[in-house]
Amino acid sequence: MFKPDQKKAKEGDTIEFELDGMLIRGKVLPSKTKNSIVVDITSMKNYEQINQGYPNTVVSHKSYRVIEESDNGFLNTNRMESVFG
Repeated sequence: MFKPDQKKAKEGDTIEFELDGMLIRGKVLPSKTKNSIVVDITSMKNYEQINQGYPNTVVSHKSYRVIEESDNGFLNTNRMESVFG
């Protein structure tokens, strides 16, 4: 039986969740959602059949567990400094 954890995923984390009795893994994408996350599932085999052809899906914070935390590999444009000095 699948048991979600209490951690909230961040951008770039790898999560696992259950969908129609199958365990699905994906990477968390940047989003402004409050009660859920947007997940890229294209790394899964047959993702088109899993999610009706869409490469992303929305998962509630109550329905996943964090498998691997990212080292914040996404570019944070809020803290960029000018390259021109």
